[in-house]
Amino acid sequence: MVGTIFDVLMVIAICLISGLISPRLRANPMMFAPPSAVSEPVQNEDHFQNFARFAPDYNWAILKSVDLVQSKEPNGGGYFIGIHAIPAETPVGYPLTLLSKPLINPPRSTSYCSGSSYTVFIEALDLILPKYDISVPRKQMEGMRMQEPDGGRREDHVKMWGWWNADGFGNDFALVQLSGMGKRIEANDAKPGDFVNISWKSGLGHSTVFLGWSHEPNGDPAILVWSSQTSSNGYGDLLAPISSIKSLCFVRLAYPRKIMTFDPLGKVNPNVPGEAPPAF
Repeated sequence: MVGTIFDVLMVIAICLISGLISPRLRANPMMFAPPSAVSEPVQNEDHFQNFARFAPDYNWAILKSVDLVQSKEPNGGGYFIGIHAIPAETPVGYPLTLLSKPLINPPRSTSYCSGSSYTVFIEALDLILPKYDISVPRKQMEGMRMQEPDGGRREDHVKMWGWWNADGFGNDFALVQLSGMGKRIEANDAKPGDFVNISWKSGLGHSTVFLGWSHEPNGDPAILVWSSQTSSNGYGDLLAPISSIKSLCFVRLAYPRKIMTFDPLGKVNPNVPGEAPPAF
């Protein structure tokens, strides 16, 4: 209990100390990760415990699902990308279902970033939808699949997973535009359990679950996220310097019941802009 109170006070203090952030952001404080959460091992199953008290809307289910996915591979499970490899890359390393309906039977036990964030999204829906006694129609359930029925790869820009996995801000493409299940969030309003696509200055991208803003050991501003990446050998936390980020796109799961009515073949604008990283 003492540690929890200390963490909350530290978050408030960091957000309010004069000079650290602009007056606009002090009026709407950014979410700084508690120091105890930042010091967790890269692979940990304490995301719900550490961040749920800061989580709005359905973000509690996202955080709980991060821990569930991490528990499948406590050591990360391995990171691998390679469309033309034999067997080919797999977005998630275990058979994934939604309301007991299969979405993928993976050819490998490894994962990669967009696969890990989409898996968390699916596992969260599996926690949320039964509360509404929802039975997803066949058309929409098929639209959620990560693999074609014959076991082949579901290509980019094809239905929910194909847009989530597409280059660019896949969380906006899939959650906001295609399905309407999500809404865009500004960086200074981001909370643990939001999805964030990161566009690196290197030209590459990363699909992640946001945990909080933080600092590197040298004091430089940083972002704390969970995903699958080489540095964690698959599933795990990542503390990345803000200076390496070109732009960000935050999306929050807000309207899960729209899974009942969305058009899996709906139109998507792939040219939506990102947001510059905040200064603090």
